[in-house]
Amino acid sequence: MTRSGAAPAPEIAKAGPVLSVTGLEVSVNTEAGLHPLVTDLSFTLMRGETLAIAGESGSGKSITALAIMGLLPPPAVRLTAGTIRLGTRDLTRLGEAGMRAIRGDRIAMIFQEPMTSLNPVLTIGTQLIEAIRAHQPMSRARARARAVEALGAVRLSEPARRLGQYPHELSGGMRQRVMIAMALALRPEVLIADEPTTALDVTVQREVLDLLRDLQRDLGTAIILITHDMGVVAEMADRVIVMQSGRMVEEGPTPAIFAQPRAAYTRALLAAVPRMGAGAARAAVDLTRNRVLGRPDPARLHGDDAGPVARLEDVRVRFDLKGGVFGRVTHGVHAVAGVSLAIRRGETFALVGESGCGKSTIARAMVGLVPHQGLIEIAGQRLATNDAAALKALRRRVQIVFQDPMAALDPRMRVGEQIAEPMVIHGIGDGDARRARAADLMARVGLSADQAERYPHEFSGGQRQRICIARALALQPDLIIADESVSALDVSVQARVLDLLAVLKRDFGVAYLFISHDMAVVENIADRVAVMYLGQIVEAGSREQVFGDPRHPYTQRLIAAVPVPDPGHRRPPAPRLAGEVPSPVHPRGRGPARRVLHDIGHGHLVAEGD
Repeated sequence: MTRSGAAPAPEIAKAGPVLSVTGLEVSVNTEAGLHPLVTDLSFTLMRGETLAIAGESGSGKSITALAIMGLLPPPAVRLTAGTIRLGTRDLTRLGEAGMRAIRGDRIAMIFQEPMTSLNPVLTIGTQLIEAIRAHQPMSRARARARAVEALGAVRLSEPARRLGQYPHELSGGMRQRVMIAMALALRPEVLIADEPTTALDVTVQREVLDLLRDLQRDLGTAIILITHDMGVVAEMADRVIVMQSGRMVEEGPTPAIFAQPRAAYTRALLAAVPRMGAGAARAAVDLTRNRVLGRPDPARLHGDDAGPVARLEDVRVRFDLKGGVFGRVTHGVHAVAGVSLAIRRGETFALVGESGCGKSTIARAMVGLVPHQGLIEIAGQRLATNDAAALKALRRRVQIVFQDPMAALDPRMRVGEQIAEPMVIHGIGDGDARRARAADLMARVGLSADQAERYPHEFSGGQRQRICIARALALQPDLIIADESVSALDVSVQARVLDLLAVLKRDFGVAYLFISHDMAVVENIADRVAVMYLGQIVEAGSREQVFGDPRHPYTQRLIAAVPVPDPGHRRPPAPRLAGEVPSPVHPRGRGPARRVLHDIGHGHLVAEGD
């Protein structure tokens, strides 16, 4: 019996594993010849089993998944040894036409970066319907109904309307849910999930994991789960493979890996996992250390008398939606509906909530990327989007790390040039000083100086996010807005980056607006926390108040949904939410409803109107 509760059918068990990989070797062509990326990897996957592949960015996890899917980019990267069998069929002997018939239907994959996986010029509905009809011949109307059902299953509000939207109209978490819906709509035998919940908040993450378990229970689907979230591994996986530098360093049942890891690398990986409650303990240790060493409180190091580094009062952001024959504005999306907050110098202020609640919109409004109503002040200077010179000066004081690193980096520029570019724009230093600063920043985020000459596509997803963090640090700003800045990083690199942020806060008094869906990370790093829902802050307070004594049912649900990195831990079943998710779209002329979740803790969404 597997952890998911699905027992392999007798006839399947006799027939052997649904997927077997033997002696896999994947290599890349270089000027010096073939260089192995994955070496001598072997494993089996049984029907109804979940196998987790864990390891740092660049360890070969995603390359292994691409090899199984037959998606290695020739001729640069190719399979140089080994076999991959789906049942009794050797996939390495199939041509592209044969693999095209299998992909999506019998083996599906959820990719790590949804924006690069979805076609930007096609609607969500076109892409979903096309994928369904390519493998399961049916009428367009029936395929559309299945597409709506799939979007509803991953809890996207107004799924029928989403079919007419384009990828850029959705948040990062929403795009990832579309990718998951596309994979699950065809009910494959093997599902490869490459960081499937990285961009999702914890409540949706829990529902997606429940959905994957339901699929296993109903169809015996086998899952390869590629993730850096050891809490998800502990909750979902039957077995774990730990990879480092393209090699398997440890493999075994999940309880054994967590209880008695044999490899030093596995022990280090588990030690870096953020755990709920560790933030309060770390704060107590830091306070004691500062008192012994005679250091002031970092939050007061640069003086609160000068005022907050950022202040928002009744900030509102509305996006108009057009419709009808004449393309008139008929509805408005109230992305931010009257938000007020203040970020003190030298503190980390965390903003948490579900995808689409308005967190990223607030970040973009604070750097002048979207129009807003209300007051936004950075370091005492009011944000004025109609004054280009003032806006440029303000952006030296505040920097932002975006959620999607591939979309944030210029594919035509070397990464060293991109890290130094903010210094060029603001006229800081000469060429040698900028290169030295860029090399130092790359080292501080865990990259080597010789990688400065590479292009973004030559890095893994986690490495690209580290490059974005280094670029944001180049100007030593007063405020850094980190929009899911560590969500794409594996836990060991994540721990190093979080430690780096803490060091910079202590040494320079830099403040952070830390936007994240990872409640364990927030509990470890934040000084104060605000919880958002549908453009409004429903609860705010110190870390101790919000995590130690959450008052709002929505906050309680967020905390309860956090995966625990302990295979022996069993959470009580989460109640499924009844009814439709409330929509932030309102007819023209009407303000946003004042939505208060009265009973979400018991599985119901209850909203008050105007």
